[in-house]
Amino acid sequence: MFAISLGADGAELRPLEPWQADEFLAHIDRGREFIGRYNGLPDVITDLASSRAYLQSYAEKTASDTGRIYGIRTDGELVGAILLRTMDTQQGVAEAGCWLEPSAAGKGLVTRAVRAVVDWAVEARGIHRVEWWVASANAPSIAVARRLGMTKEGVLRENYLYRGERHDMEIWSVLAPEWRAHKAAS
Repeated sequence: MFAISLGADGAELRPLEPWQADEFLAHIDRGREFIGRYNGLPDVITDLASSRAYLQSYAEKTASDTGRIYGIRTDGELVGAILLRTMDTQQGVAEAGCWLEPSAAGKGLVTRAVRAVVDWAVEARGIHRVEWWVASANAPSIAVARRLGMTKEGVLRENYLYRGERHDMEIWSVLAPEWRAHKAAS
């Protein structure tokens, strides 16, 4: 299995696969409430079978070149993930997403991980547009979009019904030429 270093602090990015369902479930359990503030994943991953099914769905997306999921690890422990929820290589459009356990928040891990995955999508897979959908109240995720040079395109008002409450969703994106310019300036 390969790993991509995310810096001198021992953080790295590795693919997540169905055989890691136990570890993935334990990770979701550790961060269930924190992750679940803006992400419905903890309501989906409730036991080993649902954990395995979720990772299997991404194994199938990887095989069909329509998505990917990577674990964010610190000192070998799974503390978060970054995914390409959708990836359409014909149209050149992908949607990225992420989450972290509370113990890993505030260390720049998501920014570094998303940077690596977006760079791969743009440079290796020819993706022209990477989208980032985020609840308007999720300030840390919006800060990631800004740090990565994404542009806020608009707000879908009360678009996402989650746990009985409607949330506004912001759409941010970066286009391949913008991504390359942002990288060159960084």
